[in-house]
Amino acid sequence: MIKKILILSLGLIVALIGGGFCYLQLKQPNSLPPQDIQVPSTPEAIARGEYIFTVLADCDGCHSQRDATKFGLPVIVSGRGRGFTFPPELGLPGNVTAPNITSDMETGIGAWTNGEKIRAIREGISRDGRALFAFMPYQAFAKMSDKDVLSLVAYINTLPPVKNATPRTELKFPVNLLIKFDPAPARNVPEMADKGEYLVTIAECQTCHTILKDGVPTPGMEFAGGEPFSMLGFKVVSANITPDNDTGIGKLSEAEFVEKFRQYRKYDVEGAPPLTADNFTLMPWLPFSRLSDEELKAIYGYLRKVKPVSHAVETRPGAAK
Repeated sequence: MIKKILILSLGLIVALIGGGFCYLQLKQPNSLPPQDIQVPSTPEAIARGEYIFTVLADCDGCHSQRDATKFGLPVIVSGRGRGFTFPPELGLPGNVTAPNITSDMETGIGAWTNGEKIRAIREGISRDGRALFAFMPYQAFAKMSDKDVLSLVAYINTLPPVKNATPRTELKFPVNLLIKFDPAPARNVPEMADKGEYLVTIAECQTCHTILKDGVPTPGMEFAGGEPFSMLGFKVVSANITPDNDTGIGKLSEAEFVEKFRQYRKYDVEGAPPLTADNFTLMPWLPFSRLSDEELKAIYGYLRKVKPVSHAVETRPGAAK
């Protein structure tokens, strides 16, 4: 009798596991059809879109060709939007590629509609209906205002075609199935009332400056830094940017905060120095040096309001001070 119960129990467990696996295999991400929408083609909209692409959202950081010999990995303009495959040393769960998003019809997104582009940016759904890996920060971009996302697409539509076939992202189990739960529709989005919060959200400050465990931000450690990044044989750890006085930016004045970004403007304009172990960083100092004083002050003001967390971080382990 006991043996029969054990066999039945084992069979039930196997059936449940098999059923759950089948459910995940067949599940479709939560999505809506792409909108039939026109984007503005005015010089003002395209300029705003370029600013979002190259500065605020730093789309270049993932989708463009970079000069890996110089500080800040400056963009190679002829390779803007051509796509990039992330190196294994970053520790991502599989082979992850930011695809070609130029207007090339065969290897880029030239054949995509405006609605399909907007859906991918804010909702995490590719043209073929599959869920995008959330390394593409669509969960933050879901809060990008309608005006800004239209401007962003208006600029993307102007990117010259670059013929560069990129490999499709291939994620490991179970991430390849669990990402189906990440996308969510995002329609009719106004800009946040708090300008600083909006800028911090679209710039994705929290994601890099929060320790992740199994890809999930650690509760209570938001903006407290400590997340390691390895690339090109170097390692850097994100800084604590909470207003904690001893381990964060609590003692940093508004003027000092602004100047911290401004000091990299000369590298952005005149050219960056060679990349070394002592200056390696994935913080986008070069594009962020172009943020306006007003924007930097708004970001500073918002960060002053987040919860202070006492968390000492060695941002560049082993490097010269």
